[in-house]
Amino acid sequence: MFTKDFIFGAATSSYQIEGTKTTSGYIESIWDEFSKKPGAILDKSDGKVACEHMKYYKEDIQLMKELNLDAYRFSISWPRIMPKEGEISQEGIDFYKNLLLELKEKGLKSSVTIYHWDLPLWIYEKNGGWISRDTAYLYLEYMKLVTRELDEYVDQWVTFNEPFCSSFLGYLTGDHAPGHRNETDYIKAVHHLHLAHGLAVDYYKKNYNKPIGIVVNLTHVYSSDNSYNNRMAIKVWDAISNTVYLDPIFKGRYPDDLMMLLSNKVSDFNFIREGDLEIISNKIDFLGINYYTHCFVEFDATSKFLGRPAYTEHEKTAMNWDITPQALYDLVHRVRNEYTDIPIYITENGSAWDDKLEDGRVHDDGRINYFNLHLEVVEKLNHEGMNIAGYFAWSLMDNFEWAYGYAKRFGIIYIDYETQKRYPKDSYYRYKEIIKAREL
Repeated sequence: MFTKDFIFGAATSSYQIEGTKTTSGYIESIWDEFSKKPGAILDKSDGKVACEHMKYYKEDIQLMKELNLDAYRFSISWPRIMPKEGEISQEGIDFYKNLLLELKEKGLKSSVTIYHWDLPLWIYEKNGGWISRDTAYLYLEYMKLVTRELDEYVDQWVTFNEPFCSSFLGYLTGDHAPGHRNETDYIKAVHHLHLAHGLAVDYYKKNYNKPIGIVVNLTHVYSSDNSYNNRMAIKVWDAISNTVYLDPIFKGRYPDDLMMLLSNKVSDFNFIREGDLEIISNKIDFLGINYYTHCFVEFDATSKFLGRPAYTEHEKTAMNWDITPQALYDLVHRVRNEYTDIPIYITENGSAWDDKLEDGRVHDDGRINYFNLHLEVVEKLNHEGMNIAGYFAWSLMDNFEWAYGYAKRFGIIYIDYETQKRYPKDSYYRYKEIIKAREL
């Protein structure tokens, strides 16, 4: 059973669903530029149109209402608010204000992410984005504007979504925008994202009083055996996946093992200034955890992180990700044992499948099974007193899935991208049943 106070929600992000068109042209983020690079996006698409949520947001909120959602988690597009240096878009502010008012009218709470990867292109062209300390302070100014304009309508604020993706995938592997492949850029991005988060929390708590937290994507790391080599691989992959984001926030430090490993490539850590970690470790009100799968690695001496992903026999989604609900259980217990007792929200959890629209319906039994398995874990965790305050399905609707373009579908609502018609999938109706009954 889930208590009446437990929050059932669904989540999206701005670049993935809104479209980038405005009355005066198009807004541009690093993802618009990245999408132009040959080979960057699987289907050579971009987010210019996406799901046209700016046009259909009232229809989408009505679908949320019919789903019996308690809350909607969405993100604000920084370039929609500040399309050019020194320019503030009233049209952008009004869109989010109207969206929030519509949610209130329909009786839904809002969990608003201030940054979900779509950095304004003008900032990147000016200073390289998150490799620059200045970007943390530009973020603070953006955050001040957004909270001043919208705080009265918002129920809960999130500073950042998945700093792992912005730093590791954006600045080290090059799989995400802006596509850098450099160890120094990577750890600078990690630090400046953390710094921006800490500055925002400090400012917000001095001026407002809604709950504010951060969302991190965490993954429990395993290996096939307990050999010394594999234990080393686990240690390093745990650092790049988890502790480099949790340790600064909750312990005011970076994991020494990762920093020492990076010192072979990074000659100067002076970008971490005195007092930064005290700012970064400002107390937050809740922790959001995005969880999809575990991390299964084996030792690889040729890898800069001493390991590589290894194959398992677990059932897999269309992303080729293992379905491993037990790892979510282990992960939450670890967070509770090592880091914090503040409320935890599962802010994203979901799966992609090869959905087919047939006679207006999508029979997505794989997604239903995935939700059931993971909600069983959440129910068990709460029975054990782990204080999981809510669960947000990813995603409300099919969307632009970053480097995969429109080739992968995570939504519980099917989007016909040719017509923009919305079709609730079987998983939508199953989730509706769970929310109404407050039990599986």
